[in-house]
Amino acid sequence: MKIEVFSDFTCPFCYIGKRELERAIDMAGYSGQVEIEYKTYQIGPHTPKKDAPTLYDGMAAKFDSTLKEVKEITKGIAIRAEEVGLRYNFEDMKTAHTEKAHRLAKWTKQFGEESVYTEELMSGYFTEGKDLNDDGFLLKVIENLGLDVGIAKDVLASNDFSEALDRDRYDAQQLGVQSVPFFVFENRYGIKGAEPNEVFVRTLHQAAEVAGIQPVLKMVGDGEAICADGECKL
Repeated sequence: MKIEVFSDFTCPFCYIGKRELERAIDMAGYSGQVEIEYKTYQIGPHTPKKDAPTLYDGMAAKFDSTLKEVKEITKGIAIRAEEVGLRYNFEDMKTAHTEKAHRLAKWTKQFGEESVYTEELMSGYFTEGKDLNDDGFLLKVIENLGLDVGIAKDVLASNDFSEALDRDRYDAQQLGVQSVPFFVFENRYGIKGAEPNEVFVRTLHQAAEVAGIQPVLKMVGDGEAICADGECKL
C-alpha cells in the first residue's frame, strides 16, 4: 500500500498526524505492507534562514496576537500531542526555514533513511528545541544515521535536490493541497489534518482493498489460559 504524506518538519499537527498514522498501521494489521513517501510542503517559506525568531514571537507577529494568546493556542496543541504520546516543548522552539532540511531529506531517501531522518528532525524540533536552521544539528542527524557527513554538507551548501522539492510542490498543487498534514492513500483516498486514529484505520482498510492486500493477524493477550495436547493451562 502506498501512502504519500505532505508535511513540514515544523508543523505541530504533522508530527501528531504522523503518530496517528503509525499507530493506525499497527492497529489495523498492515505493518510491513505500507510504503510511506514524504512530500515537501513548507508552511513558513518566508521564515528567516538565520537568527529566526522564537516560535512564540513568530506566531505573535504572524497572527498579530499577544504572547499570552499565543501560549493559549499552543497549550491546546500540546494537549493534542500528549494524546499520541508526544511532549511538545514550545518554550524552546524557534521558527525555521526548512528548505535545506527538505533537500537533505531527499538525499537520505536514496539510502532508505528518509523516514528515520524525518522522525529525528521532528523529535529534535518539537521535544528538544533543536534549531532546524542549524546545519550542525542536521549533520549530527546524518552522522547518527551512519551516512556520509561530508556529502551531506555539500548538499546543504548547494541547491541539490531543489528539483525534487519543486515536483512535490507541483503534486501538492495538482491535488489541491493547501494545508498540512495531508495524507494520500493509494492515490484514491485523502485525509486532511491530524484526524483521530479511527479515521486512519478506516481509510487504511479502504486503501487496502484497492491495493489488494489483507491485514496480518495481530496477536493480543498473553496466551496463557489455553488447552493443547490434551492438557489445559491456567
